[in-house]
Amino acid sequence: MHQHYNLMLVVLSYVVSVLGSFTALQFALGIPRARTQTQRWLAVLAAGTAMGGGAIWAMHFIAMLACNLGVQVTYDVVLTGISAVLAVVACSIGLAMVSSGALRWPNLVFAGMLMGLGVAGMHYLGMAAMLTSAQVSYDGSRVALSVGIAIVASMAALWLAFNLRGKLQMLGSAVVMGVAVCGMHYTGMSAMQMSQGDLLPAGFAQGISGDHLGAVVFGVVVALLVLALGLSIVRQQRRAALTI
Repeated sequence: MHQHYNLMLVVLSYVVSVLGSFTALQFALGIPRARTQTQRWLAVLAAGTAMGGGAIWAMHFIAMLACNLGVQVTYDVVLTGISAVLAVVACSIGLAMVSSGALRWPNLVFAGMLMGLGVAGMHYLGMAAMLTSAQVSYDGSRVALSVGIAIVASMAALWLAFNLRGKLQMLGSAVVMGVAVCGMHYTGMSAMQMSQGDLLPAGFAQGISGDHLGAVVFGVVVALLVLALGLSIVRQQRRAALTI
C-alpha cells in the first residue's frame, strides 16, 4: 500500500511548525527575565505549549491528515489527546532544564535527548491512534533515524531558545526548525509499512475524521498562536517602556 499526500495540507503543516517555533522562541525570552518562580514556570509552559503543541503536535496531526493511505482512517480521541499532552510536557521539561542555570553542553545534550524522545513518543503514539483495517508495521532503521532527528532537532531548539534575540534571527531559526520537525515526521511516516486487512477496529466510528479537518485544525492553531504571539510582543514592549 502506498502513501499519497495532499500538497496543500503538507504546506500548511510546515507553516504551522514555523509559526509555532517562532512563537516558542519569543516566549522563551521571558524565561531568564522572570523575577519569580511563578513567572518562570508560566514562561516555560507558554514556550513549551507553543513548541510542543503548535510547532510539533499540530504539524504532526495536520501532516497525518494530509496522508492518503488508500483505506479508511479515523483517529482515537484519547490517544490523540495524550500525544498532544506528551509533546507539550516533553518540550516544557527540556526548556525548564536548560533554563535552570548557565547553558552547559552536558545539560543541553541530556535535556535534548529527553525532549527528543518525548517528541518521538508523541509521533508514534499519534500514529498508534490511527484506526484502520490495514495492518501496520515499522522499519526499525527508519524509526531509529526519525528518533535521532527528533533528538538533534530538540537540542537545536533548546540552544536557539536561549541564544537568539533578534526578530530576523528568530524567524530564520523558526524556518530551519520547521524543516527539522517536518523531516522527523516524514521520516517516521516513511518507516510505516501497511498491508491490506479485513476488519475495522473497535471504536472506528467514534474516531476523529473529516474531509476538512486538517484545514480546521490549521486555522484554530494559527489563530491561537498569533493571539499568543501578539500578547507576548505587547507585554515585552510595555516592559521596555517602563525601563526607559
